[in-house]
Amino acid sequence: MVNRLADATSPYLQQHADNPVDWREWGPEAFEEAARRGVPVLLSVGYAACHWCHVMAHESFEDARLADYLNERFVAVKVDREERPDVDAVYMEAVQAATGQGGWPMTVFLTPDKEPFYFGTYFPPQPRHGMPSFRQVLEGVDAAWRERRDEVAEVAGRIRAELAERAGVFGAGSGLPAPGAEELEQAVAGLRRGFDPARGGFGGAPKFPPSMVLEFLLRHHARTGSPEALELVARTAEAMARGGIYDQLAGGFARYSVDADWVVPHFEKMLYDNALLCRVYLHLWRATGDPLARRVALESADFMVRELGTPEGGFASALDADSIDPQTGQTAEGAYYVWEPGQLVDALGPADAASAARLFSVTAEGTFEQGASVLQLPDDPEDLAEYQEIRTRLLRARAERPAPARDDKVVAAWNGLAIAALAECGALLDRPDLVEAATRAADLLLSVHLDAAGRLLRTSRDGKPGGNAGVLEDYADTAEGFLALYAVTGEASWLQLAGGLLDTVLLHFTDEASGSLYDTANDAEELIRRPQDPTDNATPSGWTAAAQALLSYAAYTGSERHRTAAERALGVVGALGARAPRFVGWGLATAEALLDGPREVAVVGPADDPRTAELHRTALLGTAPGAVVARGVPGGEAEVALLADRPLLDGAPAAYVCRHFACEAPTSSAAELAVKVAARR
Repeated sequence: MVNRLADATSPYLQQHADNPVDWREWGPEAFEEAARRGVPVLLSVGYAACHWCHVMAHESFEDARLADYLNERFVAVKVDREERPDVDAVYMEAVQAATGQGGWPMTVFLTPDKEPFYFGTYFPPQPRHGMPSFRQVLEGVDAAWRERRDEVAEVAGRIRAELAERAGVFGAGSGLPAPGAEELEQAVAGLRRGFDPARGGFGGAPKFPPSMVLEFLLRHHARTGSPEALELVARTAEAMARGGIYDQLAGGFARYSVDADWVVPHFEKMLYDNALLCRVYLHLWRATGDPLARRVALESADFMVRELGTPEGGFASALDADSIDPQTGQTAEGAYYVWEPGQLVDALGPADAASAARLFSVTAEGTFEQGASVLQLPDDPEDLAEYQEIRTRLLRARAERPAPARDDKVVAAWNGLAIAALAECGALLDRPDLVEAATRAADLLLSVHLDAAGRLLRTSRDGKPGGNAGVLEDYADTAEGFLALYAVTGEASWLQLAGGLLDTVLLHFTDEASGSLYDTANDAEELIRRPQDPTDNATPSGWTAAAQALLSYAAYTGSERHRTAAERALGVVGALGARAPRFVGWGLATAEALLDGPREVAVVGPADDPRTAELHRTALLGTAPGAVVARGVPGGEAEVALLADRPLLDGAPAAYVCRHFACEAPTSSAAELAVKVAARR
C-alpha cells in the first residue's frame, strides 16, 4: 500500500510513500480537505539526508495504530524543505519564536487557513527527558481543537499577527549606505572575538563550516593586506581539512561537526557545502599557494562530480548520513565512514594497519561510537607513497560496504554554486574536465529548469522538472554560476543569461521603495507572510547572493541600474555586520568587492594565441575582491560592454584593468597584470 506521495518528485517525500499515514503534498487540496472535515493540518517538514527525520519516520510514521489516529483527526502534509524553502522559512520562524529553537523534522499544527498554533521538532514515540510522546502531542492538539477552538483561534491569530509585524523588518536597512572600510574592520574584529584559537572556526560545538565568512576574510586580506584575516582563514581551513568532518579517503565535507574539534561529523554530505568549500580552498590556494588547500579544492571538486553527478549532467543534493552497518544489518549513522582497528587489519594486514592507525588517528578506544574512529589526518604523511597506497586500499575496502542513499533531486541554487566552483577550479588548476562538468550542469538548468518566460523552477529529478517555482537564491546562485562560466570560457551567452535572471530579480523580488529583497516572487503562492531574510544559513542568503551577482553583472556591463540595486541591498549588511558578522559573511564579501571597485579586467586577443591565454589565466588568478574577467576578440560579434573599444596593444594581446569602466593603461605583460590584480605568480 502506498499513499499520495508515491508520485512525488522529491526523494524525501517518496521515502514516506509507504507510510500508513495518509500524507499529502503541500497544496490547496490539503487545506480544502481540512476545511471540509473541520480538522487541523499536521505539517511535517524535513529533507532526505536528515538523520532525525528518518528516526521519527521509523518510530512514529510507520506505526499503523498511530497512523490510524492521525488520519482520523488530522490532514497530514509532508514537505521537503529543500523543495519548498519558502514554506520551511515561514513556519521555522514561528517555531523558533515560540520555542527558542528549531530543527528538522519540523512539526507544526495549522488551521485550515494555514495559521500555525502548536510547534515542535522531533517528538519521540514515548515520553523522554521531559518531552511528550508524539501520540500525546496528537491527543493534546486534538483535544484543544475540539474543546477549546476559540483559544486555538486566538493563539493562531496572535502568531500570525506577530509574524506580520516581523515582515519587512529588514527594510529598516533601506536608505543606509553599503558597509565601508570602518564597518568591515568592525566585522573582522567581531569575528576575531568569536574565533576559536585552539581549534579554528568560530564558536563552540556544534561547529559548522563558515564558508561565507572565510570568503569575506580572504577578500578583506586581499584588499587590506591584513595578516590576521588570512590567519583566521588558514587555521580554520587546515583544521577542517585535517579533521573528521573531511572525508580523508574520498574527499568531500560532511555537514558539520558535533564537537568543537572537527572530529565527529554529522555524516550527511551536502552539495552546497562542498561547492562553497571547494571555492574557499581554491581561493586560499590562489592567495597563498598552500598545497593542502589545493589538494582539498581538487578533491572536493572530484567528489561532487563523482558522487553527486547525475546522468543528465546536474548535481544531486546530498548523500545520507545513515547506511546499513554490515556487522549488525541495521541502519546506523556514519557506518560507511568509520573504522575499528580490526577492520584496518582485515583491509591492510597487521603492518600496514598499524601505519594507517597512526596516520588517521584510529585507536582502540575510538573517537566515535562503540570503539570506532572517524579518520583524521593530524599531520602530513612522512612517506607520501605509503600514504597514497594505504588510502587507495582503504577506499577500495570501503566501497564494499553498503553505501549511503543519495538524494538525487537537482536544486537550481545549489547547482549554481557548484557551477561557479567547478568552473573556477577547472580553469585555475588546469582541469578542463571540471569546466566541462560545470557547463553540462548549466546546460541542464537551461533545458530543464528555465521556462520560456525566463522563470526558474527550483528542482528537477531524472531530467524532469518539479512543480515548485524558483526562489531568490535560485536566481542569484544560478546567475553567479553563469557569470563564473563566462569569466572562464569567454562565451558571452552565459553573461546574457545571467542578465536575464537578474532582471527577474529586479522585477519580481525587489521592493522598489526600500531596495530590500524577498525570498519569493511577487507572483508566487501567498503564504501567511512573504519570507525575507538577508542572513546566511548553510548557504548565502538569496538577498546577499543577489547583491553579489548584481554587482558583478554591473561591472561587466556598466549598468547603473544593477549596481544601484546591489548597493541598496547591502545597506542592511552595514546594519548587521558589526553585530553579527558570522551571519552576513556573503554580504560582507560583496561589500569588500564594492569597496575595491570591483576591478574589471578585459583581456583581448586571438583565442588561439598563448599570450592571450596567459593574460586570461593571470587575470583569473587575481585576488582583488570580486574582480570580474572578460575575454574576447576586439570587435567580436558577441562583444560585451567591458570589451568594447579595447584594441590590441601594438598588435599584441592586451589586458585592461578598470574601475567603473575607467581604465589604467593597458599591458601586454602578464607580470604587470599580476600586480594590477594582486595575483600571486
